[in-house]
Amino acid sequence: MKHDYSKYLISFILISAFGCSTKKDAFVNRNWHALNAEFNAIYNGQVALEKGIRSLKEGYRDNYWDILPVERMEIIEEVRLTGAPINPDFQRAEEKAVKAIQKHGMYIDGVEKNPQSDEAYLLLGKARYYDQRFVPALEAFNYVISKYTRSDIINQAKIWREKTNIRMEYEELALKNFKRLLKSVNIKDQDYADIYAMMGQAYINLEQKDSAVQKLKLASYYTRSNEERGRYNFIIGQLYNTIGDKDSANIAFGKIIDLNRRTPREYYINAFIEKIKNTEVTAENKEAVLALLEDLEENRENRPYLDKIYHQLAIFYQKQGAPGAAAHYFNKSLRTNSPDKILNSINYEALAELNFDDNKFKEAGAYYDSTLVNTPETSKKHRILSKKRANLDDVIKYERILSRNDSILYVVSLPEKEREAYYQQHIDSLKAIEQAQEEQVRTAALRAAQNKATGLLGRTFKRSEAATFYFYNDLTVSYGKNEFRKNWGARALEDNWRLSDRAVAVAVVGNDTPSPGSDSLSVYTTVYYTDRLPKGEKELDSIRAEQNFAYYQLGLIYKEKFQEYGLAVNRLESLLSNQPEEKLILPAKYNLYKIYEMNGSVLADEVKNDVILHYPESRYAKILQNPRAVLKGSNNSPQDIYARLYKAFENEQYEKVLVETDRYISEFNGDDIVPKLSMLKAHAEARLYGVNTYEKSLSTIALNFPSHSEGKSAQQLLETLIPRLKRDTLVDDDATAKKWKLIYPFSRKDTVGINELYKVIVKSLNDLEYDKLSVSKDIYDRHQSFVVVHGLISKLRAEGFAELLKINKLYLIENENFVISSPNYKSIQIHKSLERYLTQINNNHISPY
Repeated sequence: MKHDYSKYLISFILISAFGCSTKKDAFVNRNWHALNAEFNAIYNGQVALEKGIRSLKEGYRDNYWDILPVERMEIIEEVRLTGAPINPDFQRAEEKAVKAIQKHGMYIDGVEKNPQSDEAYLLLGKARYYDQRFVPALEAFNYVISKYTRSDIINQAKIWREKTNIRMEYEELALKNFKRLLKSVNIKDQDYADIYAMMGQAYINLEQKDSAVQKLKLASYYTRSNEERGRYNFIIGQLYNTIGDKDSANIAFGKIIDLNRRTPREYYINAFIEKIKNTEVTAENKEAVLALLEDLEENRENRPYLDKIYHQLAIFYQKQGAPGAAAHYFNKSLRTNSPDKILNSINYEALAELNFDDNKFKEAGAYYDSTLVNTPETSKKHRILSKKRANLDDVIKYERILSRNDSILYVVSLPEKEREAYYQQHIDSLKAIEQAQEEQVRTAALRAAQNKATGLLGRTFKRSEAATFYFYNDLTVSYGKNEFRKNWGARALEDNWRLSDRAVAVAVVGNDTPSPGSDSLSVYTTVYYTDRLPKGEKELDSIRAEQNFAYYQLGLIYKEKFQEYGLAVNRLESLLSNQPEEKLILPAKYNLYKIYEMNGSVLADEVKNDVILHYPESRYAKILQNPRAVLKGSNNSPQDIYARLYKAFENEQYEKVLVETDRYISEFNGDDIVPKLSMLKAHAEARLYGVNTYEKSLSTIALNFPSHSEGKSAQQLLETLIPRLKRDTLVDDDATAKKWKLIYPFSRKDTVGINELYKVIVKSLNDLEYDKLSVSKDIYDRHQSFVVVHGLISKLRAEGFAELLKINKLYLIENENFVISSPNYKSIQIHKSLERYLTQINNNHISPY
């Protein structure tokens, strides 16, 4: 059958000819532009928007350590360059919406005749919303609401407007408008779900968690999306956990588990984990909890979430008192290469604590280093961990001293035959290691030969295939070193090394370096080791003194810095059983008494009576007998000493304060006066060394004395004062300064010159009746002081006054001087930046500090 297409062609031509105008309100015009807008620009814009949203959700990573946001969307805080979109799909969606409005809009006589224009404006607002340009987005939504009052999408526009208000932190306004919207008619179930969900987010932002829970429950009821239902219930569970209602939280998590595969696996697994966290493990349910965790571990679908599952298994074993199994699973969690930095940080910190408790301090330090890498540098936790890691350096140092010295003293105490047997056992172990290495080298060589015979070595050489190149095979290199030492001994890297008179027959294994005079000895002879032992009693006494000091320092570190009282007691008791120096006995016993008293041990009275009986005249004995009387009555009490040092500080005797506070901090170790002395020392350091040293001292005080008022004060200063001081800058004097100072610098040692100049300037001010000027002697640092004239109102006045003092025959002051504004004087005192300031004024330029 032959079709006649001519009528369709004519219709198309007529529509094309007469239906393109946007100024003519006709049936054909309206429908032409409506169809073109809907199925061309708006359709393509919707496709781009949905693609952008999918990309946004796929790139977004939820932080399950905090309450999840209702909407999966990361807010970018930094300022973006003008016109730089977050996602090109959102830019394309916006362009299509604008095209639909500009090309197909029919705004005639104050009324929009194209029925698709409201859809275009809604699309425009959504594209801007996801591009995080919330003010322009709000304009688009408001336009729909004001111009299209009868539109079937008016409720959606209102919902999106309030979502935008919440993003702009206008939660109260959004809640008010949502409540008004709920009174409207013809609201669809999904619209109800969106309204209640965003109301829940607003209440979360306002910290009104009970209200948020109720709204999210309604959102979960109305939504048709199981993905949303799972997310809303997870947030409900998190909110209940923060309130402390674990039973209700578990009900919410149980609803997610019931959804199973109908909701994203991420919610499903995290719901299980949160439910396990909320379950108190008892003897009755222990096996069931472990079985559940193992089922989660073995399920192949859960492989992307093994980092969290392994972590929870580690926590389970840790609570059950199985540190070995806990460490195993913490390490397994880390080996999954989880992108969750918070989880990694917790895993590393847990492993650090486990190693610390097991006295493996070097390993603990390495784990703390990894913890710091995964902890934000600006966080309080990072600062605390940094200090803990720094303190661990001292622990590692002193524990290494103990280990070494204990070994030396133990071997020295052995009879000669037992000593030789001890070292012979060590030699046998070295030989066993060498034999094992030789066997590995032979095996590797044999395998290489076999591979070569079968033609497998024709490939491109790789380091991992280190069968052919000598120096790429660690076993071969090690074997070669041993063979060299067998033949030549431990030779220094020098010219003519073969000519040295060194008759060595066997290898030297390990890192032992022969001492002078023993180059011809082999590590495979007992004489090699016995010759290196200390010989005289003087050497042994030095080793014992070093060992005892290490015991004492470790006792204090464990007690004060780590609150590891068991370890502290062990080290202090070991010290006392080791015949320590007299100066260590009393402070060690006093610190032991404080720990015993804190723990309620019966040994506290025993130590107290021992100190009172054997050291009745000591300060510690008097404190233990009558603490209040000692503090009130003696001129040498900690409080009196502190008062004298504070007076010295007020008199600007900062070096004396630093020396004396160091002395008394050591002497009064364990006393409540120590935090006060530490804070006084920090203030003195600030005056002499500037803000950076002050910050470090405050950090130490905040960490070491967190429960004392000084520790809390130090923490507050770190958070408030220090950032402000560090922001101080050198400013352009000529442009901003209204107050000036005339500075005469001196060496601190030149007290005569300082006092003479001070008297002359005081006399000049009196003679000239400069009542508004004053003079002072200011300390700059350990080496330099200033004589300062204050109150000058301009740079010219300051320079003129200096010239007057120089040429007036009554004063004739020719000392070197410079002029500085008051803000810059404050800055150089805070930052100790005088040299930099003088360099810059010589260049006639002040740059930001």
